Amino acid sequence: MGLRDAWETIGRTTYRTGGHLSEDCGEGDSTGGPNPARSRPDAWPTLVIEAGHTASLRQLEADMKWWFSASNHEVKIAIVAKFDQRRREIIVQRWEEGPPSLRPGAMTTRGASSVSLQLEKRQEIRITRDDTNPALFHVVNGPLILPFRLLFLRHPGPGEHDIVFDVPYLQMYAASVWRSA
Repeated sequence: MGLRDAWETIGRTTYRTGGHLSEDCGEGDSTGGPNPARSRPDAWPTLVIEAGHTASLRQLEADMKWWFSASNHEVKIAIVAKFDQRRREIIVQRWEEGPPSLRPGAMTTRGASSVSLQLEKRQEIRITRDDTNPALFHVVNGPLILPFRLLFLRHPGPGEHDIVFDVPYLQMYAASVWRSA
């Protein structure tokens, strides 16, 4: 889409809640945000990836939750990727914050400004290795879709759209993970 200069890959940078060395901190496995909006040294990324092999899925999800609250909701998307060699699968989750979902017919009694944000798992993709042919990977609930407006903090322009990691890409990703395991 010609957005190479519009995206800043930040990588494994340590972030602190108050910007001070004594504050709570986190380091994502990969982070990034729009350039120039999030390229300042004190800016939080819009995308964080937490990946793990030895950490449990619950630990990775706890790390992911920290990013949203510590950044004062500047992080817009968190990806959790859990590799479980014993179960022969990779779980990829996409998390976002949004207003709380209301049950059908419910009405809010407070103003919109007092509505708190809730974390929502928007996608969970499972990639399993084929037992009969280890070179094959089965993807359930793919593709992985990253909303453009959350990544770049603006609506897509002409020729721009959500970032889609299709099933063949996710299969390549799985093969790469298994090669390095």
